[in-house]
Amino acid sequence: MKTPQKTALDQVIDIVARTLWGEARGEGIKGMQAVANVIGNRVKTPGWWGNDYTSVCLKKSQFSCWNADDPNRDKLLKVTAEDTAFTRALTLAALLVKNNLPDLTKGATHYFEKHIAPPKWADPAKKTITIGNHIFYKLEGK
Repeated sequence: MKTPQKTALDQVIDIVARTLWGEARGEGIKGMQAVANVIGNRVKTPGWWGNDYTSVCLKKSQFSCWNADDPNRDKLLKVTAEDTAFTRALTLAALLVKNNLPDLTKGATHYFEKHIAPPKWADPAKKTITIGNHIFYKLEGK
């Protein structure tokens, strides 16, 4: 039996889901949803980071799980729907690209893990929320 070919929409959902899994699989459903919200907010506010789901997710140095030197990258490329967290990520990604995912981040376009030193862009006045181990910020598109 032939495997059905993925549609363009399926491919977009897959890239978003892999990004969610790579960035937040240990953060639970809310944590993955929050990362999805950042992706969606960037798509809604086109800037240097891209203007569609694929370009936003794959923009160099934006989501570290896609960096060539990131140890998660190989895992991210091999994960399948047999992984429970990836199945959840696929569901969230589908909701996001169909505009059916509520924004938990209050419009955030950036985040970082709270256990690392804050990046230069992390203006406390632009913080929107902390969800799990991630701190979210709403910054202007550039």
